[in-house]
Amino acid sequence: MKAKILGASAAAVIALAATTLVQPWEGYSPTPYIDMVGVATHCYGDTSRPDKAVYTQQECAEKLNSRLGGYLTGVSKCIKVPLGERQWAAVLSWTYNVGVAAACNSTLVRKINDGQPATVWCPELDRWVYAGGKHVQGLANRRAAERAMCEGRP
Repeated sequence: MKAKILGASAAAVIALAATTLVQPWEGYSPTPYIDMVGVATHCYGDTSRPDKAVYTQQECAEKLNSRLGGYLTGVSKCIKVPLGERQWAAVLSWTYNVGVAAACNSTLVRKINDGQPATVWCPELDRWVYAGGKHVQGLANRRAAERAMCEGRP
């Protein structure tokens, strides 16, 4: 994985994705709740089975970093070309939201692996704005932030 993350370490990519994209868009919930598509969720969009009823913000941040590491490992197995730190952070945030299988089977990853430039594949993020078959403005806003990160915009 390190060879594919140009100019950055996995830890730097995880930190950038967590603080700039995932935490702000997922939001913090110390207790489990049911999300808009009926999935039990807690902390920062964590859909794993909770092992306690209430989490501190620090515990949620630690869980997020650990889970993002797993998602980065998963998606890096299907991306065969080098990406920069900001591109990896955008892809990681998106993968955390849609899942490794969906990411790896996507047109976005196919375009990355075909060697297409970021100006071609970053816009693919804009297509991932549906939940439960419905357009969700919050997802559109998140994808716009991920795309800006991907394209190197502020």
